[in-house]
Amino acid sequence: MATGSVRDNKAKSRFELDVEGAMAFANYRLTPSTVVITHTETPPAMRGRGIASKLVQGALQLIRADGLKVVAGCGFVVDYLHKHPEFADLVG
Repeated sequence: MATGSVRDNKAKSRFELDVEGAMAFANYRLTPSTVVITHTETPPAMRGRGIASKLVQGALQLIRADGLKVVAGCGFVVDYLHKHPEFADLVG
């Protein structure tokens, strides 16, 4: 399963999560007050195991800690936010 925690790779504008020697990531675009998550990617062999959900959850926690809002720019994040109302306060 996933090892470590989600990290913000600011140089590549993406959140990353190491998974058994591979990496899941969520690309984003930063504005002064929001983080627009534009795409999530999980290695094909790792799909269907909740890895993308762990990635998005960690990304949202980092966004909250930075005092920013989130804009869901990809379908997975839209679905995740609908299923997890505990993050509704972040939607900008």
